[in-house]
Amino acid sequence: MGEFRVKKRETGATATLKRNGHPALSTPTGGALSVVTAASEPGFNPLDLLYASLSACLVLSARIAASQMGVLDRFEKAEASVTGEKSESDTARITRFDIRLTISGDFDQEMKRAIAHKAEDICTVSNTLRGESQFNLTID
Repeated sequence: MGEFRVKKRETGATATLKRNGHPALSTPTGGALSVVTAASEPGFNPLDLLYASLSACLVLSARIAASQMGVLDRFEKAEASVTGEKSESDTARITRFDIRLTISGDFDQEMKRAIAHKAEDICTVSNTLRGESQFNLTID
């Protein structure tokens, strides 16, 4: 099996919020997204984006895991549904992530579990959320 190489891409996000309206997000690669704030408004709010990042990373990592394990030819699809529980204390944070990872293909349960656990190990977002990242805040 050949060596797996990851092509680097510029990453990051900038949020802009005017006196009125919703936050607008942009990426260095030209991506754009409006963020919603009302509970009944369709779209992504900041917590949805956190859950979306984790779910997207996990499905991509599941496909990478299947490839590294030599079973990509049997891989059909991966779907990750992520929700969570928000703290009821004064510190606003997510205290628990609830993840349902569905792996479709010609696999028994043991192989699905192996792919899922390898995906967790590969996923940059899950590794970051479990870690103790530093925050370096600069005020302009």
